[in-house]
Amino acid sequence: MPRADFYLIDKPRFREDPLLLVCELAKRAFGAQKPTLILTRDFEQAEAIDEYLWSFDEDSFIPHQLAGDDDDANTAVLIVPPGVEVADRPMVINLREVCAPGRFDRVLEVVAADPAERVGSRSRWTEYKKNGFEVNKHDM
Repeated sequence: MPRADFYLIDKPRFREDPLLLVCELAKRAFGAQKPTLILTRDFEQAEAIDEYLWSFDEDSFIPHQLAGDDDDANTAVLIVPPGVEVADRPMVINLREVCAPGRFDRVLEVVAADPAERVGSRSRWTEYKKNGFEVNKHDM
């Protein structure tokens, strides 16, 4: 059964820097050897995550790149802005306002502390459940 985990940002360190949580989730996925997509809201967010993955943890290296290159299939973490088509992967970190498209084993929904963000996450929660996902919530 596919699984959707909602990570609700609550702790001050993630409130101040929500992309830190995205990078930590990507690091965990890489450590578990799960090829991962990070679906971003726009190209600027994709570029910010690309830069952050190089610097957020000086003791680790996470092979990553912006999607759309010949090496996509060989890169552990692909950062995917809207409008870029990529092959499905087992793990998806979703930052978009809609449910992650495609087939995957697990989706990680990162939800900001903003009340408007929480409203959108509730509709995604309902849609994932309706589509047969096991759904879980984590306060971060």
